[in-house]
Amino acid sequence: ASLKVTFLYVLVSVPLKLLAALLVAMLLNQKRRGIGIYRTLFYIPSIIGGSVAVAVMWRNLFSRSGAFNALITAVTGINMDISWVADPRTALGSLILMAIWQFGSPMLIFLAGLKNISSTYYEAATVDGANKVQCFFSITLPMLSPIIFFNLIMQMINSFMTFTQGLVVTNGGPMNRTLFYQLYVYQKGFEDFNMGYASALSCIMLVIVLFFTALVFRSSDAWVYYESGGKK
Repeated sequence: ASLKVTFLYVLVSVPLKLLAALLVAMLLNQKRRGIGIYRTLFYIPSIIGGSVAVAVMWRNLFSRSGAFNALITAVTGINMDISWVADPRTALGSLILMAIWQFGSPMLIFLAGLKNISSTYYEAATVDGANKVQCFFSITLPMLSPIIFFNLIMQMINSFMTFTQGLVVTNGGPMNRTLFYQLYVYQKGFEDFNMGYASALSCIMLVIVLFFTALVFRSSDAWVYYESGGKK
Protein backbone atom coordinates (compact mmCIF):
# COMPACT_ATOMS: atom_id res chain seq x y z
CA ALA A 1 0.00 0.00 0.00
CA SER A 2 2.80 2.43 0.87
CA LEU A 3 4.52 1.83 -2.48
CA LYS A 4 1.27 2.48 -4.35
CA VAL A 5 0.69 5.72 -2.43
CA THR A 6 4.26 6.87 -3.01
CA PHE A 7 4.21 6.07 -6.74
CA LEU A 8 0.90 7.90 -7.19
CA TYR A 9 2.25 10.88 -5.25
CA VAL A 10 5.40 11.04 -7.39
CA LEU A 11 3.52 10.49 -10.66
CA VAL A 12 1.08 13.35 -10.01
CA SER A 13 3.03 15.87 -7.92
CA VAL A 14 6.31 16.00 -9.86
CA PRO A 15 4.90 16.91 -13.32
CA LEU A 16 2.43 19.42 -11.86
CA LYS A 17 5.12 20.99 -9.69
CA LEU A 18 7.50 21.37 -12.63
CA LEU A 19 4.71 22.78 -14.80
CA ALA A 20 3.83 25.37 -12.14
CA ALA A 21 7.51 26.23 -11.70
CA LEU A 22 8.00 26.73 -15.45
CA LEU A 23 4.88 28.87 -15.88
CA VAL A 24 5.76 31.15 -12.96
CA ALA A 25 9.39 31.38 -14.10
CA MET A 26 8.22 32.56 -17.52
CA LEU A 27 5.98 35.17 -15.90
CA LEU A 28 8.85 36.41 -13.73
CA ASN A 29 11.36 36.45 -16.58
CA GLN A 30 10.95 40.14 -17.30
CA LYS A 31 12.47 43.42 -16.24
CA ARG A 32 9.94 45.27 -14.13
CA ARG A 33 10.15 47.25 -10.95
CA GLY A 34 9.67 45.06 -7.87
CA ILE A 35 9.99 41.77 -9.77
CA GLY A 36 12.62 40.61 -7.27
CA ILE A 37 10.04 40.81 -4.48
CA TYR A 38 7.72 38.44 -6.35
CA ARG A 39 10.58 36.02 -6.98
CA THR A 40 11.35 36.00 -3.27
CA LEU A 41 7.71 35.45 -2.31
CA PHE A 42 7.38 32.51 -4.70
CA TYR A 43 10.65 31.00 -3.46
CA ILE A 44 9.89 31.17 0.29
CA PRO A 45 7.54 28.11 0.36
CA SER A 46 10.34 25.86 -0.93
CA ILE A 47 12.55 26.98 1.98
CA ILE A 48 10.01 26.43 4.77
CA GLY A 49 7.92 23.74 3.08
CA GLY A 50 9.57 20.75 4.74
CA SER A 51 9.24 22.09 8.28
CA VAL A 52 6.91 20.67 10.92
CA ALA A 53 5.39 24.12 11.51
CA VAL A 54 4.26 24.40 7.88
CA ALA A 55 2.86 20.86 7.97
CA VAL A 56 0.80 21.77 11.06
CA MET A 57 -0.36 24.96 9.33
CA TRP A 58 -1.39 22.94 6.27
CA ARG A 59 -3.34 20.49 8.43
CA ASN A 60 -5.24 23.35 10.07
CA LEU A 61 -5.75 25.11 6.73
CA PHE A 62 -7.51 22.08 5.25
CA SER A 63 -9.38 21.02 8.39
CA ARG A 64 -13.18 21.11 8.65
CA SER A 65 -13.10 24.63 10.12
CA GLY A 66 -10.03 25.73 8.16
CA ALA A 67 -9.46 28.69 5.89
CA PHE A 68 -9.80 26.61 2.70
CA ASN A 69 -13.41 25.70 3.45
CA ALA A 70 -14.10 29.29 4.51
CA LEU A 71 -12.72 30.54 1.18
CA ILE A 72 -14.87 28.14 -0.85
CA THR A 73 -17.95 29.13 1.15
CA ALA A 74 -17.22 32.83 0.65
CA VAL A 75 -16.72 32.46 -3.11
CA THR A 76 -19.44 29.94 -3.99
CA GLY A 77 -21.89 30.25 -1.11
CA ILE A 78 -21.72 26.48 -0.61
CA ASN A 79 -21.26 25.43 3.00
CA MET A 80 -18.27 23.07 2.98
CA ASP A 81 -18.36 20.52 5.80
CA ILE A 82 -15.36 18.35 4.99
CA SER A 83 -11.91 17.85 6.46
CA TRP A 84 -9.76 17.55 3.36
CA VAL A 85 -6.88 15.88 5.20
CA ALA A 86 -9.14 13.44 7.07
CA ASP A 87 -11.27 12.29 4.13
CA PRO A 88 -9.85 9.21 2.33
CA ARG A 89 -10.92 10.67 -1.03
CA THR A 90 -9.04 13.96 -0.65
CA ALA A 91 -6.23 13.37 1.88
CA LEU A 92 -3.55 12.49 -0.68
CA GLY A 93 -4.71 15.29 -2.95
CA SER A 94 -4.19 17.84 -0.19
CA LEU A 95 -0.59 16.66 0.27
CA ILE A 96 0.00 16.73 -3.49
CA LEU A 97 -1.24 20.32 -3.46
CA MET A 98 1.23 21.06 -0.68
CA ALA A 99 4.06 19.66 -2.81
CA ILE A 100 3.04 21.75 -5.81
CA TRP A 101 2.93 24.86 -3.60
CA GLN A 102 6.65 24.37 -2.91
CA PHE A 103 7.71 25.00 -6.52
CA GLY A 104 10.14 27.81 -5.67
CA SER A 105 13.37 25.86 -6.03
CA PRO A 106 12.78 24.48 -9.56
CA MET A 107 11.28 27.86 -10.49
CA LEU A 108 14.55 29.64 -9.76
CA ILE A 109 16.50 27.09 -11.79
CA PHE A 110 14.07 27.49 -14.70
CA LEU A 111 14.41 31.26 -14.40
CA ALA A 112 18.20 30.99 -14.65
CA GLY A 113 17.80 28.80 -17.71
CA LEU A 114 15.41 31.24 -19.37
CA LYS A 115 17.83 34.11 -18.84
CA ASN A 116 20.56 32.05 -20.47
CA ILE A 117 18.63 31.71 -23.76
CA SER A 118 19.92 34.23 -26.28
CA SER A 119 17.33 36.69 -27.59
CA THR A 120 18.77 36.27 -31.10
CA TYR A 121 16.95 32.94 -31.43
CA TYR A 122 13.59 34.59 -30.81
CA GLU A 123 14.43 37.51 -33.10
CA ALA A 124 15.35 35.16 -35.94
CA ALA A 125 12.19 33.09 -35.40
CA THR A 126 10.04 36.24 -35.41
CA VAL A 127 11.57 37.33 -38.70
CA ASP A 128 10.67 33.90 -40.12
CA GLY A 129 7.05 34.46 -39.04
CA ALA A 130 6.93 32.30 -35.90
CA ASN A 131 4.40 33.24 -33.22
CA LYS A 132 4.88 32.98 -29.44
CA VAL A 133 3.51 29.45 -29.21
CA GLN A 134 5.83 28.25 -31.96
CA CYS A 135 8.77 30.01 -30.30
CA PHE A 136 7.95 28.29 -27.02
CA PHE A 137 7.89 24.77 -28.47
CA SER A 138 10.71 25.28 -30.99
CA ILE A 139 13.12 27.38 -28.93
CA THR A 140 12.24 27.67 -25.24
CA LEU A 141 11.48 24.02 -24.46
CA PRO A 142 14.46 22.53 -26.36
CA MET A 143 16.83 25.08 -24.82
CA LEU A 144 15.41 24.36 -21.37
CA SER A 145 15.53 20.58 -21.76
CA PRO A 146 18.77 20.19 -19.73
CA ILE A 147 17.15 22.25 -16.94
CA ILE A 148 13.97 20.19 -17.15
CA PHE A 149 16.10 17.05 -16.96
CA PHE A 150 17.91 18.27 -13.83
CA ASN A 151 14.72 19.44 -12.11
CA LEU A 152 12.96 16.17 -12.97
CA ILE A 153 15.71 14.10 -11.37
CA MET A 154 15.91 16.23 -8.22
CA GLN A 155 12.15 16.53 -7.68
CA MET A 156 11.56 12.85 -8.36
CA ILE A 157 14.13 11.82 -5.75
CA ASN A 158 12.76 14.39 -3.30
CA SER A 159 9.20 13.11 -3.77
CA PHE A 160 10.22 9.50 -3.19
CA MET A 161 11.77 10.66 0.11
CA THR A 162 8.60 12.43 1.34
CA PHE A 163 8.12 11.87 5.06
CA THR A 164 7.30 14.93 7.19
CA GLN A 165 4.03 15.79 5.46
CA GLY A 166 2.65 12.29 5.84
CA LEU A 167 3.66 12.07 9.49
CA VAL A 168 2.53 15.48 10.73
CA VAL A 169 -0.49 16.24 8.55
CA THR A 170 -2.21 12.84 8.40
CA ASN A 171 0.06 10.32 10.18
CA GLY A 172 -0.42 7.99 7.23
CA GLY A 173 -4.20 8.06 7.41
CA PRO A 174 -7.01 7.97 6.79
CA MET A 175 -7.14 4.28 5.84
CA ASN A 176 -3.43 4.39 4.89
CA ARG A 177 -4.23 6.71 1.96
CA THR A 178 -1.19 8.87 2.79
CA LEU A 179 1.10 6.16 4.13
CA PHE A 180 4.24 7.12 2.22
CA TYR A 181 7.01 4.56 1.92
CA GLN A 182 9.41 6.49 4.14
CA LEU A 183 6.70 6.87 6.79
CA TYR A 184 6.11 3.11 6.65
CA VAL A 185 9.86 2.56 7.15
CA TYR A 186 9.76 4.91 10.14
CA GLN A 187 6.80 3.07 11.68
CA LYS A 188 8.48 -0.31 11.30
CA GLY A 189 11.81 0.91 12.65
CA PHE A 190 10.90 3.33 15.44
CA GLU A 191 7.37 2.32 16.45
CA ASP A 192 7.49 -1.45 15.98
CA PHE A 193 11.26 -1.52 16.70
CA ASN A 194 11.81 -3.91 13.80
CA MET A 195 15.08 -2.36 12.65
CA GLY A 196 16.09 -5.24 10.40
CA TYR A 197 12.90 -5.05 8.38
CA ALA A 198 13.10 -1.25 8.22
CA SER A 199 16.68 -1.46 6.95
CA ALA A 200 15.63 -3.90 4.24
CA LEU A 201 12.81 -1.57 3.22
CA SER A 202 15.28 1.32 2.99
CA CYS A 203 17.53 -0.73 0.71
CA ILE A 204 14.54 -1.50 -1.52
CA MET A 205 13.78 2.22 -1.79
CA LEU A 206 17.41 2.89 -2.71
CA VAL A 207 17.11 0.38 -5.56
CA ILE A 208 13.81 1.92 -6.71
CA VAL A 209 15.25 5.45 -6.74
CA LEU A 210 18.38 4.28 -8.58
CA PHE A 211 16.26 2.43 -11.14
CA PHE A 212 14.03 5.40 -11.97
CA THR A 213 16.97 7.79 -11.98
CA ALA A 214 18.80 5.53 -14.44
CA LEU A 215 15.61 5.29 -16.51
CA VAL A 216 15.35 9.08 -16.79
CA PHE A 217 19.06 9.31 -17.65
CA ARG A 218 18.61 6.68 -20.36
CA SER A 219 15.57 8.42 -21.84
CA SER A 220 17.36 11.79 -21.87
CA ASP A 221 19.15 10.80 -25.09
CA ALA A 222 15.85 11.26 -26.92
CA TRP A 223 14.68 14.59 -25.52
CA VAL A 224 17.54 16.55 -23.91
CA TYR A 225 19.22 19.04 -26.25
CA TYR A 226 22.39 21.06 -25.71
CA GLU A 227 23.15 24.33 -27.47
CA SER A 228 26.64 23.26 -28.47
CA GLY A 229 26.05 19.70 -29.60
CA GLY A 230 22.40 18.97 -30.23
CA LYS A 231 21.00 15.95 -28.43
CA LYS A 232 22.81 14.49 -25.47
